[in-house]
Amino acid sequence: MINNILSIMIHWIQDVVTNMGPWGVALLMAIESCNIPLPSEAILPFAGYLVTKGVFSIHTAAFFGALGCVLGSIPSYYLGYFGGRKFIEKYGKYFLISHHDLEVADKWVDKYGDWSFFICRMLPVVRTFISLPAGILKARKRTFFIFTFIGSLVWSYLLVWVGVKVGENTETLKHIWHKFDALIIIICLILGGIYIYNHVKHLKKS
Repeated sequence: MINNILSIMIHWIQDVVTNMGPWGVALLMAIESCNIPLPSEAILPFAGYLVTKGVFSIHTAAFFGALGCVLGSIPSYYLGYFGGRKFIEKYGKYFLISHHDLEVADKWVDKYGDWSFFICRMLPVVRTFISLPAGILKARKRTFFIFTFIGSLVWSYLLVWVGVKVGENTETLKHIWHKFDALIIIICLILGGIYIYNHVKHLKKS
């Protein structure tokens, strides 16, 4: 079942990037940054594969990947900026989000500042959802989007480079994607269980 879903997703990603070129890379990366778990680990390596075919350069692929992240972060950021905290304070308990979570997020930004958003842009899974809390915490817009672009550019270069190194071995590339996504699912299940356990305790205290 998981293999079929991954296969369909990978073929769709390949079609979009093949037909739309760099703008296809930007579109898919924008979707990922809109809190939709479309893995960049499947998008950018295929862009790297197309680099080996001369479709575009590694710099073009990485730039449009970072550009897509910025574009996708805009609606997510403003959703958090204009209504996120109020919504979470009122309805957060139904999603296992307590006032304690907001306090922890505030302290994280107070301690690491804008660098926290830069670092998160280079972390799997976390990078997909970082824009929403950034908006909730009223992170400075210009600085946030600059750090989003730079962090995403580093991430994009890394994954495009992986695709370039894999080259024309498409089957190997698919195998890598599958193993990486399976690892992410396992990690998410473990972290999700810890998250639910800890947050139920905080909600009971509230």
